[in-house]
Amino acid sequence: MNSKYRAEDIFDYVIVGAGAAGAVLANRLSADPAVTVCLIEAGGRNTSPWLHIPAGFIKVIKNPKWTWQFQAQTAGRMIAYPQGRTLGRTTAINGMIYNRGQAQDFDDWARMGNRGWSYQDVLPYFRRSENFSGPSSPQFHGRGGPLNVSAATWRHPICDAFIAAAAQSGIPENPDYNGAQQAGAGYFQRTIGSRFRSSTSNAFLRPISRRGNLSIRTHAVCSAVLFEGRVAQGVRYFVDGDCNRPVTIRARREVILSAGAINTPRLLEISGVGDAEHLARIGAPLVHHLPGVGGNLGDHYSVRVVARVRNSLTINEMTRGGRLLKEVLRWIAGRPNLLAVSPSIVHWFGFSRPGMDRADLQGVFTPASYREGAIGRLDGFPGMTAGVWAHRPLSRGHTHARSIDPNEAPEIVANYLVHPEDQSVLASGIRQARALLRHPALQNYFDDEVLPGGGVETDADILAFAGRYGMSAQHLSGTARMGLSANPLAVVDAELRVHGLDRLRVVDASVMPTGPSANTAAATMMIAEKAADMILGRPAAA
Repeated sequence: MNSKYRAEDIFDYVIVGAGAAGAVLANRLSADPAVTVCLIEAGGRNTSPWLHIPAGFIKVIKNPKWTWQFQAQTAGRMIAYPQGRTLGRTTAINGMIYNRGQAQDFDDWARMGNRGWSYQDVLPYFRRSENFSGPSSPQFHGRGGPLNVSAATWRHPICDAFIAAAAQSGIPENPDYNGAQQAGAGYFQRTIGSRFRSSTSNAFLRPISRRGNLSIRTHAVCSAVLFEGRVAQGVRYFVDGDCNRPVTIRARREVILSAGAINTPRLLEISGVGDAEHLARIGAPLVHHLPGVGGNLGDHYSVRVVARVRNSLTINEMTRGGRLLKEVLRWIAGRPNLLAVSPSIVHWFGFSRPGMDRADLQGVFTPASYREGAIGRLDGFPGMTAGVWAHRPLSRGHTHARSIDPNEAPEIVANYLVHPEDQSVLASGIRQARALLRHPALQNYFDDEVLPGGGVETDADILAFAGRYGMSAQHLSGTARMGLSANPLAVVDAELRVHGLDRLRVVDASVMPTGPSANTAAATMMIAEKAADMILGRPAAA
């Protein structure tokens, strides 16, 4: 497939990364037949069926053929950071939750000096992407967009009991957390169609694959953005990561980096854009000193409380033997089934302390449990899990290239829970998760607590448990933050143009100055929708 590539090609726009942002951009920019677009992706085309069957993520999330197997340091531990490496990128392997965040999140971005990013500014772009099949208000949801978003169709009595427990604990039922109010509990909305995952590859790229003005190049590991002075001219990539097979692509108008919160800052640094001292250490020629590159790494640190279940089948048993075959047959018939569910089925958005005006906790629930808290290996006993994390953590990490070799994994330091406020919020969330599983509404199903188990009662004990068993929620953001040029750590302006450079933008989760009170995929797609209008000079959507 790559043999057809010429040594040098010229396009109007060159997009690096075909994920939650890059695939959307490729679709929207190439809709103008007068514009030529090249989309390059380090991974291959998403040919595996496990990338399309919703439950199939378990089969690919640890496979380096389909993922970057990054690791992050935190408190003496290494935590897995798998990132998608295929068309659709992490939207092809994620948990398929469609969660936008709170209106205040985006109003906060605007208050930081980022004009045009308030909730009222961005809501039309959320709607533009969406094809929502559930009951909805047109004020909040879109229909007819490329991205299939559905309400849950598979229900379980333990899930219903958990939602009742939450309501009786002061977290009222909320069937549309992407509507007027986020706080509450209910079933998640998912990026799933009738049977298949709605990744950005399936939603935005597959329908336009025959556009003559769009070139999609896979197995293309980008090694540098090319500059003349401070003007981006194009990119260089290696076919299959082979440094002996370089290809150069020129951009008449712009180079757009959409490689994600880990790969975008790495590519900037190996191209000579970043902190001058760090660039000197890794041997990158200095193009532009921009010290904010790679800093401000945000993520949600997820901790799971697990209980053994009685008096009911759980997903642990329903995905084995004859019961699994039954679910496969239901999937083929298009009936509610376990193959077409998200790994987190129920949401609960709550408060770490009384008197707060907005939820600061996100919780998830599923009638299943995983060995050692890891996704991919279900426990051998009937189990249920209530996970929780702080919505807006104040702790910040960083990620930086270790060398100019594009094949070398970057250094990632997560720094979870270094801020005392994050510790307090998470400890409260874990206490609430434990209480919900023990609530009288669940007494018919609760057998005993497996994690954290007996003897873990004080905040110190709870935080020690969290430090041992917590995991990344894979909601990475902020490493090329948007902000005013007066802020020395800002990387892009409100139109996502890299400060101090011409014809170079960043369009992905790395531009978020603060992470949304949510999973990040929906907001990243919104950013790309809005960026397309900016790039093409169109009026903002209303």
